[in-house]
Amino acid sequence: MAKNNKKKAEVNEFDETIAASKSFFEKYEKQIIYGGSTILAIVIAVLLIHQFYITPRNNRANESLFRAEQFFQEGSFEKALNGDETTGALGFLAVADKFGSTKAGNLARLYAGMCYAHTGKYQEAVDMLQKFDGRGDEMVSPAVLGTLGNCFAQLGQNEKAVETLVKAAKKADNNTLSPQFLLQAGQIYESLGQAEKALDCYKQIKENYQQSYIYAEVDKYIERLSK
Repeated sequence: MAKNNKKKAEVNEFDETIAASKSFFEKYEKQIIYGGSTILAIVIAVLLIHQFYITPRNNRANESLFRAEQFFQEGSFEKALNGDETTGALGFLAVADKFGSTKAGNLARLYAGMCYAHTGKYQEAVDMLQKFDGRGDEMVSPAVLGTLGNCFAQLGQNEKAVETLVKAAKKADNNTLSPQFLLQAGQIYESLGQAEKALDCYKQIKENYQQSYIYAEVDKYIERLSK
């Protein structure tokens, strides 16, 4: 019981941390990757604060990761990915290559995937994100799946996109990530002409995620498809 209460408290804390994020998508074609990237970047920050531990080998890896992360936060995605020759700072690709067996190296792969997504290199983003080991991270793992779904959509692989987004929503099962991914999946289903599947996604938000900010918006999608 105590373990369950702790888990609920962590989820509530996470929800409160990013409840202000209003990046769900009205226009799938133009905005789908941005929202997923925003959510995942925040999840990464939570991971760093609450879960990132340092071993002797991780010390060196973490120092290298730190500067690349600064580039990422500044929006300098090419430097974050490939490093800065002027200062000798390593990028995420080099960190992942040199320290691949550490938590820092694993996290570098995740960041590298994000950099590729931000720069429109969606296949490279998919390849890198699929190398990230998210086992044991209840928030990060579904967020990575959601971002993979976004990237598949950008690549025109819409069936794979909705399959991945629905899986991400189920895996997350919280008021922050699940409604976001279900809404995205619903919009892609609509673009595929699969209204019933889209409606099912919207109804899942209505029935299961009343505490989500998306809950207040989902009725218009349900009403449109129920006519």
